[in-house]
Amino acid sequence: MSESKEGAEEDRGRLSEKDEEDVQKNRSLSPVSVYAVVHEEGREELDRPLLSLWWSGVAAGIGISASVLAEGTLHAVLGDGAAAVAVADLGYTIGFVLVILGRLQLFTENTITAILPLLSRPSARMVWCTARLWGIVLVANLVGTFCSAALSTWVGVVPPEHIAGMLAISRDFAALEPYQAFARGIPAGFFVAAIVWMLPSARAASIFVIIMFTYLIAIGGFTHVIAGSTELFLLALSGDATIGHSAALIGATLVGNIAGGTGLFALLAYGQVVNELPS
Repeated sequence: MSESKEGAEEDRGRLSEKDEEDVQKNRSLSPVSVYAVVHEEGREELDRPLLSLWWSGVAAGIGISASVLAEGTLHAVLGDGAAAVAVADLGYTIGFVLVILGRLQLFTENTITAILPLLSRPSARMVWCTARLWGIVLVANLVGTFCSAALSTWVGVVPPEHIAGMLAISRDFAALEPYQAFARGIPAGFFVAAIVWMLPSARAASIFVIIMFTYLIAIGGFTHVIAGSTELFLLALSGDATIGHSAALIGATLVGNIAGGTGLFALLAYGQVVNELPS
């Protein structure tokens, strides 16, 4: 046993039972504990039935559209000034709070949760299970955002002045080139994966973690494939964007989010605990 462990045990031996309980209750989760929580969530998601994943993914696509609705509504009310834009960007956080705390299947969360089980037990079966989860959730999310955009533009569930605000903020995304959408998607993917990693430790402060980092995505001009697809579908259905350019932006942002969530955060998170995991 190392000196540090012996010293820690000796110090704990001097504590009363109540003090020991307080220490255990208030200490932060270790990186291995956080890994274990996220890993277990990933295993559960990989084992869920197809229809459960599908409907949860569709609900997440509709729910994330609340980000565009809230940001567009605030934009319509507040106008185009720099301060007004900074306030309007707070609306972008709403859909993420709804989806993440509602435990709905959002593709960019799965860039870390589904990957940790694959990294710990790589096999052809795990690759297939991960691909199945990603494919179902991604398509379901996009179906949800398309339905939301169609309801907003064709059915009129959103007032015209708010639709105008939503279209105005969406044009910023549509003005990007695919490479720009890819590059700006990397930080967004990293931040969403970071949110997932932090939630077990955040506990009651979870909502603030979600708001802080999704607000950073909005105010930083980074791109998120699911929220961004709502914007592009709105523009396409309104005749302000072509299908080809919209598809290119969605594909480029998707790759960027995967690169940030899986290629950076998930691999780094796994790397910091791999030597501490039981064999």
